[in-house]
Amino acid sequence: MIPQHTDLIEPFEYRQGQSPLLVSMPHSGLALTSQVSESMTDMAKSLPDTDWYLPELYSFLSDYDVTQVTANYSRYVIDLNRPLDDRPLYQSKTTGLFPNILFNGADVFQPNKEPDQNHKLWCKQHIWKPYHAKLAAELKRLKDKFGFVILFDAHSIAPQVPMLFDGVLPDFNFGNNDGKASSNELVAAVAGIVQNTPYSKICNGRFKGGYITRSLGSPELGIHAVQLELSQATYLREVPGVFQLDSAKLNDVQNVLRQIIEVLIAQKRVT
Repeated sequence: MIPQHTDLIEPFEYRQGQSPLLVSMPHSGLALTSQVSESMTDMAKSLPDTDWYLPELYSFLSDYDVTQVTANYSRYVIDLNRPLDDRPLYQSKTTGLFPNILFNGADVFQPNKEPDQNHKLWCKQHIWKPYHAKLAAELKRLKDKFGFVILFDAHSIAPQVPMLFDGVLPDFNFGNNDGKASSNELVAAVAGIVQNTPYSKICNGRFKGGYITRSLGSPELGIHAVQLELSQATYLREVPGVFQLDSAKLNDVQNVLRQIIEVLIAQKRVT
């Protein structure tokens, strides 16, 4: 997959659905602005920390009447799952609104070539704000229609990232900000799908939900947000530096993801 270098594309892809489920994919984009592309190191140009192939992983969503908002720009341009004021979400080391290091600690940009403040302002106005405005508008539309709404924020990550966590990550990492972003019953329902599979799982472990989950989830108002951080070992070939789908793995994990989506859609009311 070759990144697209342009400043003139839509910030996201959108498909409207008529069920109470909204699926967000903020880290699967590959597009780069020209200033970012021209400033990156060779290592960073491979976009190693992308949530690889999420649209393909969740391609079955077209079988369901769910709303989807999928980012087009890479997280190296601006991270849509960070607050606009760049306030840290975790006490441990992590990346910010405008990442300048990779998950392996290496620099994203060549020396003295980090994008300037005008570029960052442009990204806030033309990428971050439209994405979040769309999420807010769709949450309102669906809540007005059903009386409640569920936001499923879909992510994936390498199984081992020493800068972020020790050891090997469980396969399915659900987060609802320790019960502040959704009902715990909802998280238990989706985690229960994984219970009788070969996959491992955890709820509110290293990943409790990023800014999207934390800022938009208001269960007391009928807005329930859940993040899934899926280990890329569940669907990619296990070759360092190679980001390729493994067809056998893909089929198996999609069967579980499909059941999770069906459970979410089947919710008649979340309390």
